Amino acid sequence: QVQLVESGGGLVQAGGSLRLSCAASGLTFSMYAMGWFRQAPGKGREFVAGISWGAGGITSYAESVKGRFTISRDNAKNTVYLQMNNLKREDTADYYCAANSLGTGHGRDSDYDYWGQGTQVTVSS
Repeated sequence: QVQLVESGGGLVQAGGSLRLSCAASGLTFSMYAMGWFRQAPGKGREFVAGISWGAGGITSYAESVKGRFTISRDNAKNTVYLQMNNLKREDTADYYCAANSLGTGHGRDSDYDYWGQGTQVTVSS
């Protein structure tokens, strides 16, 4: 049974930082590309960042988070991270990690096979 468990969310002031983690089990983690998505209240789910399978040499980001967020992976720990710096109020959302077997951490959510339950991030002004 595949499980993706996010952690690290919380309340932070604008300009602050958080690091989200997503621990995977039940799959050969290194064989999966990973992505982070988010859903703000009353809005649809949107792509945040993705990382390719294996060593994770290819990353991609939504324009709104480029230069502020960094995705990384540690295959030895079966974990993917999202370092979020200079947080803004508009980053407030539930954040989800997801895994796909297609190899790249791209933004089409329908391509992802497995999803976590999400972790909430709230940025206050």
